[in-house]
Amino acid sequence: MYYVYMILCRGGGYYTGLTNDLCHRMRAHAAGKGGRYTHAHPPLALAALWRCAHETAARRLEYAIKKRLRRREKESLIAHPDALPFANLPHEDYRSVPGVTLADCLEGRFHD
Repeated sequence: MYYVYMILCRGGGYYTGLTNDLCHRMRAHAAGKGGRYTHAHPPLALAALWRCAHETAARRLEYAIKKRLRRREKESLIAHPDALPFANLPHEDYRSVPGVTLADCLEGRFHD
């Protein structure tokens, strides 16, 4: 199972990534070891999360969010995570996972 996630970071920016172990990846980000951006801008909240059918689907969604969306569009996607604005991505490959928080991941309460 793969996940694409958006994190709200200190400074107000968003970081988008993918993983097959969400809690491990969130702990790495929180420890400053998850990526260059989150090392400089620690995570504040898990803003959005999608479960993807397979790794290729996760990579396509991550790329689309990172490269095609501007800030306002990312905020709209966070507000409406089921409304993926990408016509070329098959929607049956993605499902939003509501209600998961950064604290759930850091404390190991998220289990798939």
